[in-house]
Amino acid sequence: MKRRKIAYGEHASQFGHLYLPDVEAGECVPLVVMIHGGSWSTEFGLTIAGAVSRDLAKRGAVVWNIEYRRVEEGGGWPQTGQDVLAALRLLDGPITEELALAGITVDRQHVAVVGHSAGGQLAVWAVANLGARTERYRITTVIPQSAVLDLTIPGLHDKPSVVRFLGTSYDEAPQRFAAASPAQAPVVDALIAVVHTTEDRAVPVELSRHYVEVMRERGQRVTLAEVPGDHAAFLDLSSRAHRQTLRELGL
Repeated sequence: MKRRKIAYGEHASQFGHLYLPDVEAGECVPLVVMIHGGSWSTEFGLTIAGAVSRDLAKRGAVVWNIEYRRVEEGGGWPQTGQDVLAALRLLDGPITEELALAGITVDRQHVAVVGHSAGGQLAVWAVANLGARTERYRITTVIPQSAVLDLTIPGLHDKPSVVRFLGTSYDEAPQRFAAASPAQAPVVDALIAVVHTTEDRAVPVELSRHYVEVMRERGQRVTLAEVPGDHAAFLDLSSRAHRQTLRELGL
């Protein structure tokens, strides 16, 4: 397994780590995009998804683990979302070139995007706004893990981390909260495979149940798997949460 650092912008946080698995020449392998969580704050970075990214690469997947500008460094809304869009579009250029140099072929018609917590909000929002595809790649699965999927609901829209991310209060700019909410994003031709831990106190499972109900009514293909564990369980390679993610990825 090899790792490459690739920039998609000039800011220090506009980069990602591309993990290249050890595979046989000519073998077609999965491509997974990882988007870390952490309340959109610089308190957390892409390294918290490093162990999971390495595990997926060991299982034969190419993994694009992305960083983005967070609130304290010029991020927030809409800059952070724009970073994720730019990182996904990088698949069409430098990442394709890196794969070619490494002699690795990926399945461009079945890309998966995984996002934990705040990263789940970014994952679903970005895929929806891309129409589930870039120029060369089609995204067919999005896996939000204990994610923040509707920023407009009471009890969440006044949460300090959400207010900091959006740079205003819900009363002052409800349209901004709606624009950033996956629950109000366009329906896309991809499966949104929600996974949520039942002992999560940071993002209660009821929020994912609400999202699934709303999106099914809107015509989105969406599933919900509830598994034991707390909010951080997805970062534990021995957890049911991680194993469920592997199932959703087919790894």
